[in-house]
Amino acid sequence: MAPAEHDALRAPAEPAAQPAHPAAPAGPAAPARPAAPAEPAAQRARRVDVFVALGTAVVAIGLLLGLPPLDAVDPDVGVSTTYPAVASWSWTVLALGLLAQSAALLAARRATRTTLLVVAALPVLVAGIAPQSSDLFGLTALPVVVAVVLAALRVPLARLWPALLVAAALVAAGSAVVFAVGGGGFRGDSAQALAGSLGQGVLQAVGAVGLPLLVTLLVQSRREVRVARTAEASAVDREQDALVDAAVSRERAAMARELHDIAAHHLSGIALMAAVIDRQIDADPERAHEGARQVREQSTAVLDDLRRLVGLLRDDTPAERAVETIAGVVDLTERARFRSDVRLDVLAGDRPLADGVGPLAQLAAYRTVQEALANAALHAPSAPCTVTIDDRDATRLVIRVENAPAAVPAAETSRSGGNGLRGMRERADLVGARLQTGPTATGGWLVELALGREAPAAPAQDADGSGVVA
Repeated sequence: MAPAEHDALRAPAEPAAQPAHPAAPAGPAAPARPAAPAEPAAQRARRVDVFVALGTAVVAIGLLLGLPPLDAVDPDVGVSTTYPAVASWSWTVLALGLLAQSAALLAARRATRTTLLVVAALPVLVAGIAPQSSDLFGLTALPVVVAVVLAALRVPLARLWPALLVAAALVAAGSAVVFAVGGGGFRGDSAQALAGSLGQGVLQAVGAVGLPLLVTLLVQSRREVRVARTAEASAVDREQDALVDAAVSRERAAMARELHDIAAHHLSGIALMAAVIDRQIDADPERAHEGARQVREQSTAVLDDLRRLVGLLRDDTPAERAVETIAGVVDLTERARFRSDVRLDVLAGDRPLADGVGPLAQLAAYRTVQEALANAALHAPSAPCTVTIDDRDATRLVIRVENAPAAVPAAETSRSGGNGLRGMRERADLVGARLQTGPTATGGWLVELALGREAPAAPAQDADGSGVVA
């Protein structure tokens, strides 16, 4: 084996020595820093739960330690309160109860309703073990408020209300026990004490369960309304973008039709006349000069149409809106006779030509005849072509362009054609006309366009309804 062949076989197995980027300087490549992994959603949720539980515990213990000194230095307090001493039995039980309530909030995401019931039941246990903590027992409502807020945010109200009722009952029971036992409510009249304890429990339940639930539902409803409005605004923006895109697409299709009509009619005529001039320039110079003048006229017409189209597209240029009508088909066929045998047959009724046909429909008819004549001259050169305008029907106007079979082979055309027939059909659909195209029985081609007439305006009537206006 030759050395060159041996090197060629060994080359693919050798590692490439080129740098990863062409512009990178030679030298040892710096080690790529690994991308920081995204924090999982479960880890972020767990961190939030720990933050909520820890914050609740800090606030509750802080109030437990700070309320007695604040009441002691406040001269406006008219009712003497007896707080349990710090580290006493009642104070320790209450502090442990607050910490247990805060710790239970860690499971609020996994078992929301169970957590709510546990947080609401712990104050009942504290009230039974240490009823002497009545002056500070209201702090147990703070973890209950947090549990209610978390439950209302995570569970639908339809599934949450049984747990809310049980939690309210537990809060009321714990408060009633503390008021009745620790506050000495039953030392006097039993009925009055029972009513007072129940009233105290209901107030505590409303404050710890009812009000937080109401505030949470209001905030959540406002958030849902804001989300709905944002979604509605986004939907409106998307709809507006879709409308703009549709309008742009329609304008692009209209521009494509106009450009195709201009190019297909004028430029195809120029090409055919140039071919005729090439054959006549030696045999018949006079006819060749006449054809050259026609080429110049067609070129001028192309430039005028393009200037008018550009003027319609530009905002800073005054545009001339020359709208072609069915009456202009007469001049169109006269100009087409210079390049092929075209005959015009107008079958008029007892009304003006194209009476009741709107301007947009007349423009579509003009462009259809223009495209049909261009196609006939291109695909069936030297074949006679007949344009018929039938205006005798009172409900519609029919235009037919029919050419005979080609007498000589047609010139080779581009394979990307078909835009002319597509443009005819788009114009017909735009004005609600009926278009038929296809070969004839004799081997030619027929294009037929039927345009409906607009309904005449109803005559004005006078006061007596006679239909005659003086």
